[in-house]
Amino acid sequence: MQPNTKTNTNKIHEPVLLDEVLSTLKPKNGDTYLDLTAGYGGHAGEILQKTGFAAATLVDRDVNAINSLKKTFGGNPVEIIKNDFCAASHLLKKEGKRYDIILADLGVSSPHLNNASRGFSIKADGPLDMRMDESAALSAYEIVNNYDIDDIRDILERYGEEPKAGKIARLIAEHRPIETTHQLAEIVARAWPGHSRVHPATRTFQAIRIAVNDELAQLEQSLPLWTDLLAPGGRLAVISFHSLEDRVVKQYFRDNTDSYDTELTSLTHKPLTAGKTELIFNPRARSAKLRAVAKIKK
Repeated sequence: MQPNTKTNTNKIHEPVLLDEVLSTLKPKNGDTYLDLTAGYGGHAGEILQKTGFAAATLVDRDVNAINSLKKTFGGNPVEIIKNDFCAASHLLKKEGKRYDIILADLGVSSPHLNNASRGFSIKADGPLDMRMDESAALSAYEIVNNYDIDDIRDILERYGEEPKAGKIARLIAEHRPIETTHQLAEIVARAWPGHSRVHPATRTFQAIRIAVNDELAQLEQSLPLWTDLLAPGGRLAVISFHSLEDRVVKQYFRDNTDSYDTELTSLTHKPLTAGKTELIFNPRARSAKLRAVAKIKK
């Protein structure tokens, strides 16, 4: 049973850099596949069509995405795991799994941004949540309303590279309780008077989201695991959406490729980005960068 992924998934979420993913990872019939952020199956559907629906593992921490994946890929030899990619990687390594293709798309999915109740969007008013896994204990509300000013400032500096982190942290503390995304965005905007093409709260929202979901720490811990999970000759691609993520991926790949004692060789000497055509139909791809490596056969 092979699903019609073009009609079932792409209406929900348009996969970024799809052509670049396919041309870099070169999926072929019989390849085993691990998608660590499978979401609504946009990348997975296209790759599995080319692997002939060989054995695959699809991972996501969001229960809504998991339910969609089960509906789309049920009946195929596809293992679906609800977990964050770091915990899932530890589990798969312990089980001795190896894959010919591994993909991690680190971005927030369109359903997250479009659903105001998830609290990710600056534009759509909703509760301060930002949890990719809705069963997780820590939410944006907890950080905004209960963390010390110094801790909030540190989050904004570290994960948002926000130059006015101290002022924004003080404004947040002065206006507690803050219940919604619009309230938070308006408070942050007071630190940046005037007009800008990019909303002044963008860096703050990014920083809080990264802290809520522990995104950078998980990425740093996972990259060595993904190397271990690659079969000899296997290919790994990572798509990042902001400089902090890309920096972690770039540094790990640089440290572990193309020298006499490393296991990996680079497939992308520069990151691949979206072309003009994709940007017309999928503006979300404008900040996406794809880096990829292959595991050397020994």
